Amino acid sequence: MPPIDQLTVFASDHPVEAVIISIFALILLTLAFFALRALIRLLRRWAAGRPAEDILTIVAASIATGVSAQGMWRFSGDVLGFDGPLRLLLFAFIEVAVITSAVRARRNMRENYSAGIDGIAVWALTGLSAVLSSMDARSVAEAIFRLAAPLVAAWLWERGMAIERHRITGRSRINWRITPERMLVRIGLAEAGDRTTSEVDAHRRLTRVALAAKKARALREAGASDRKMRAALARLDKAMDRAVEYTGLAVDDKRQEALLSQIGALYNTSALLDLTPPVPWAPEPPSDVAAPPAALPRSQVAYLVDDEDDEHGPAEPAPPTVDTAERAARIRAARQYWEQQIERKYVPRAGDIAQEVGIPLATAKKYRALWKLEPRAHALLEAAYREHGIIDTGTFPAIEVPEPVLSVNGSASH
Repeated sequence: MPPIDQLTVFASDHPVEAVIISIFALILLTLAFFALRALIRLLRRWAAGRPAEDILTIVAASIATGVSAQGMWRFSGDVLGFDGPLRLLLFAFIEVAVITSAVRARRNMRENYSAGIDGIAVWALTGLSAVLSSMDARSVAEAIFRLAAPLVAAWLWERGMAIERHRITGRSRINWRITPERMLVRIGLAEAGDRTTSEVDAHRRLTRVALAAKKARALREAGASDRKMRAALARLDKAMDRAVEYTGLAVDDKRQEALLSQIGALYNTSALLDLTPPVPWAPEPPSDVAAPPAALPRSQVAYLVDDEDDEHGPAEPAPPTVDTAERAARIRAARQYWEQQIERKYVPRAGDIAQEVGIPLATAKKYRALWKLEPRAHALLEAAYREHGIIDTGTFPAIEVPEPVLSVNGSASH
């Protein structure tokens, strides 16, 4: 007999019981409706301030955890022999432990920015649940599925933790050493900085000029043959021609200064051996004993201020405009005057250079700051500081420096 006929017969035979059952069923349906509506409101309120990926992560992890719990239900009945209420109470103890450890790990992460030992416990208990549930599988496919479900739940939990950690701290937990960007930079197909293509090309061409000049200078000082000197000068001339053509070196002051800076650094590589940087852990001398003045590092001597570098001095009028050839001639004359004074054991001031050659004072200061980095000038400045405690002002008399004095490229002159 169909169920609807059975209900009809029961209602006709027992009208009072049918009415009571109908009332109770109506009450239960009403309570279920209000409970479902309250649950929906609670879920909406919980999901209002959360991104969609967090909600989907929790839903998917809950489904995977349910699959794992179903495997443990079968394992507890078939392997352990649990039945009835005992089976219902004990089958999902590992899943409850996993959820507890996950909640503790999330709280630790919010307080200490690390999941700690509870994060390790989530993975360990998840692996245990996966192995146990797969042991009661009836086929290889089912065993693989039982193994995968808990691991999927743990992975989704881990990704949710990583997203929240990044949201709170603003940084990732690790920085990978091998990334596509790093590989492209390593093989030269990408640029590490934010320079434009023209800036990168100009820097490379200026570097080629500086390296070619250093090579030619080294060959000349080593007494190379005429054939090697001609080849080196030809490479230097070719690099210079391309730099002038493609970088605007002849008219761009900044790139001229960049080229001079590179040449100055390359010519004085051996001067790095003479640096005496301070030892940060060295003990301080007693206060009652006057310590002799130590040698100044090159980085400090290079940036000592001239006496004419006063910021409160009168403003210099704008220099008159000269063409490139005239400007280059004046710079060469300034360089010649500088070398003559260095030969006399005297470091000229920027004002002396400007007055002697007729270049603007700002230009003289700029080139003096670069030239006094060279070993011979640095030796004079350091000797003045060691022997007399004189800081670089360009006003001290000739200083006798023990021979041999380092030449411009850092080698000893005889």
